[in-house]
Amino acid sequence: MSGKLKIHVDQDKCQGHARCKSLAPELFNLDEFGNAHEVGDGSVPAGLEDKAWLAKANCPEIAIEVTEE
Repeated sequence: MSGKLKIHVDQDKCQGHARCKSLAPELFNLDEFGNAHEVGDGSVPAGLEDKAWLAKANCPEIAIEVTEE
């Protein structure tokens, strides 16, 4: 059994492509500039782990970090 996942969006890298939001709307919010931010503290709810990895893999700026706790 693996640990809980956490996501973090690097604001210096995010360019507002919003692919993460379209792939995993439960995990990301967009600010007024269209840049993505992790929802809450970035904890990934059980069952959404695949979406976290998918969002990371599809970010053209490599701005999403996924870590295991």
